[in-house]
Amino acid sequence: MGGERNKVFTLAEVSQHNNVKDCWLVIHGKVYNVTKFLEDHPGGDDVLLSSTGKDATNDFEDIGHSTSAVAMMDEFYVGDIDSSTIPSKVKYTPPKQPHYNQDKTPEFIIRILQFLVPLFILGLAVGIRFYTKST
Repeated sequence: MGGERNKVFTLAEVSQHNNVKDCWLVIHGKVYNVTKFLEDHPGGDDVLLSSTGKDATNDFEDIGHSTSAVAMMDEFYVGDIDSSTIPSKVKYTPPKQPHYNQDKTPEFIIRILQFLVPLFILGLAVGIRFYTKST
């Protein structure tokens, strides 16, 4: 088991272990086989499964695990990650925005008129009632 502790994995190798029967995570440059822990994880197995195939360090740190949880990780350690296989920066691509469609402008005007016309008719009816009642 001592030789296994020094094993170095690529991200591609670790990424293959991404299901409930075989789940590996990369946290702080180390590889952990958390398959046996999936059922016991307080956040559920979906949380762990969603962190496979990438460096899960940020996911792990964002939660704020207890010292006992961090100590527990040693029993799941299987090796180290080859840091050159982890992308240093993920390129951000903003979501595509729909183009402004000028054809929708009349639809906006129709909605305003649907609100204002009944309001005008109500005001007219109240005005007629008010003036006819006073005479």
